[in-house]
Amino acid sequence: MKKYRPTTPSRRHMTGINYREKLSGAKKPHKALTRGGKQAHGRNAHGRITTRHKGGGHKRRYRLVDFKMDKRDIPAKVESIEYDPYRSAFIALVCYADGERRYILAGRETKVGDTFLVSEQAPVKPGNRLPLARMPVGTFVYNIETRPGAGGVLVRSAGMHAEVVAQDAGYTQLKMPSSEMRKVFSGAWATVGEVSNEEHRLVTIGKAGRARWLSRRPVVRGSAMNPVDHPYGGGEGRAPRGTRRAKTKWGKPAGKGQKTRRPKKYSNKLIVARRKVGKKRG
Repeated sequence: MKKYRPTTPSRRHMTGINYREKLSGAKKPHKALTRGGKQAHGRNAHGRITTRHKGGGHKRRYRLVDFKMDKRDIPAKVESIEYDPYRSAFIALVCYADGERRYILAGRETKVGDTFLVSEQAPVKPGNRLPLARMPVGTFVYNIETRPGAGGVLVRSAGMHAEVVAQDAGYTQLKMPSSEMRKVFSGAWATVGEVSNEEHRLVTIGKAGRARWLSRRPVVRGSAMNPVDHPYGGGEGRAPRGTRRAKTKWGKPAGKGQKTRRPKKYSNKLIVARRKVGKKRG
């Protein structure tokens, strides 16, 4: 971690990641694998806010990251480890033996010059990608598919990993980073190892301006609002919450161990054990 001299009050506790030690690529991304475009900033197709507290921020170029990794049985070599403004993890520029270049999600142990293989017969070592059915119990995996061939959608954030717990009747049981136990089709593919940039969770933003650079707009406490705007609003002075259970702005259950998952969600049958909530989860 990189710490700053306390030249100002906001600098006193600010921390960051020492990218010079972590990254090895050029300052500019591989042009053929980037796209421009306007950011939605939490708006839907009608321009209405659907996700609050987003907007502004530094201009970005989108990197086309290959989460599917469908180039099978062709060895590839890592050319550089690069920063991606759209995700917490680092990405790696890789070159396959046939000359094609792609961006992939970098693993924790990924270094320039490393080689990996995407194959059903690939050895179980960090960086290689293969079906979950071939993973022994205790293996750490990331970038996991939920349906074979659909591309990785689970466990893609910085420093995360899931653990293979069991193989049973066409399903692989995984312990997710949230402590949830979940079944995934054994034919789905995953990458062996852990996601890069494990220090991301230790970063202290330090000041409001730095959050705005990251497109994070201010968050207002519900107790500071009027009664018309939030269930916690109103009252003379600093009033307590006034409701037995925590609620969102729209009156839905939130926090404090309350269940927020839809009771009829399609994937409920794949959940073996619900995630633990609160300070004692692990």
